[in-house]
Amino acid sequence: MIMTETTSGRPALEDTTTDHTADIAAIEQLIADVETGYNTNDAELMVSGFTANASAGNAVGAVVTGYGALLDAAERGLGGFLKDEYVRYEVSDINFLRPDVAVAHKLARASTAEGEPIDQDPAMVALYVLVEEGGRWWIAARHNTPVPKA
Repeated sequence: MIMTETTSGRPALEDTTTDHTADIAAIEQLIADVETGYNTNDAELMVSGFTANASAGNAVGAVVTGYGALLDAAERGLGGFLKDEYVRYEVSDINFLRPDVAVAHKLARASTAEGEPIDQDPAMVALYVLVEEGGRWWIAARHNTPVPKA
């Protein structure tokens, strides 16, 4: 791992000791599962990558903590106001702070049921905190931030 000191005296963290090619693919798949779960109204798939004590901040500022609560919120949302909504996600960056800790950003756009984008620009940005545990990657936290229209 590299920890360099910047001119401000603050550390810059980035793991350079590991080939993260497989890790990147696994993290991208976790986020793809969230997208597929959303688009198919499959709440279990949507939250399948979250840890037991994960937390997620949604687009209206509420924070939901714990796998059971996340599953319940996904079931209510996908069975209600999100039922006929569709999205496209794009992982914009993944930064490995340590070999087993990563931070990723995802851009979200509304789409048609066929996957055609409705939004030209991202409507939301999400921050993921991911950890590797037991030989796989998990979502420990996610926070969604709406992007105001210009």
